[in-house]
Amino acid sequence: MKKLFALIAIFCTVSFGSLSLTYAQDSQPTDSAATTATETPAEAPAEEAAATVKEVGFRQQMKDKFIEGGYEFMVPILLVLILGIALSIERIIYLNMSAINTQKFLKNIESALNSGGIEAAKNICRATSGPIAGVFLEGLNRAEEGIEIVEKSIVSYGGVEMSKMEKGMTWLNLCIALAPMLGFLGTVIGMILAFDAIEAAGDISPSIVAGGMKVALITTVFGLIVAIILQVFYNYIISKIDALVGDMEESSIDFIDLLVKKGVGVKK
Repeated sequence: MKKLFALIAIFCTVSFGSLSLTYAQDSQPTDSAATTATETPAEAPAEEAAATVKEVGFRQQMKDKFIEGGYEFMVPILLVLILGIALSIERIIYLNMSAINTQKFLKNIESALNSGGIEAAKNICRATSGPIAGVFLEGLNRAEEGIEIVEKSIVSYGGVEMSKMEKGMTWLNLCIALAPMLGFLGTVIGMILAFDAIEAAGDISPSIVAGGMKVALITTVFGLIVAIILQVFYNYIISKIDALVGDMEESSIDFIDLLVKKGVGVKK
């Protein structure tokens, strides 16, 4: 959990630092324009100048849209994005560190059983990270009780390891659902404020209606974008979990066969 909070803090610092730097750069258009005019020679290529204008224009446009949407609605959507990405990064790192070469690991277990017995195999499991090593270690701890108990302990502890892999996925799913909901909430309130403006004006002006609807719909657009980004991360993480679970189940069968082959846990 401490690692997760550290990731969130780092991501927040970088995000808000970049946003502040953008605001600082955009708040001095005269100086930057003068500097550009001084440093850029008259014979500079037109394509380079056009690319620079396009880059600055896109950054300014995104900032303007964020401001138009209203800080009271856009900031929560941004925080949901930051939290969701932090959760996704933490899960991806954990799952990548949990993946191992199962065939090589089984060969190491077999060599340890041949040379040092169950204790040597336990040491191999303790030195290896990931759910597969944890499941094998639990089975070896029950090896003296018979192969049937080993199988039951592997199945039971496999569920524990699976719950560890899915840790935090509920919160990520909440972020995916919350982002468009916040966007829709901002849209509804924005439409109410637009109708209030029409009522105060006493006339249905196209500019008032169009401006109010545009501002109201900005929050929905940003909320949907955040939900799409987090949904991609979510599906990728689920695919990694499914691959690990399948690998764990397949390697557990091979592990049981290995124990039976070596006579470990088999009552004579």
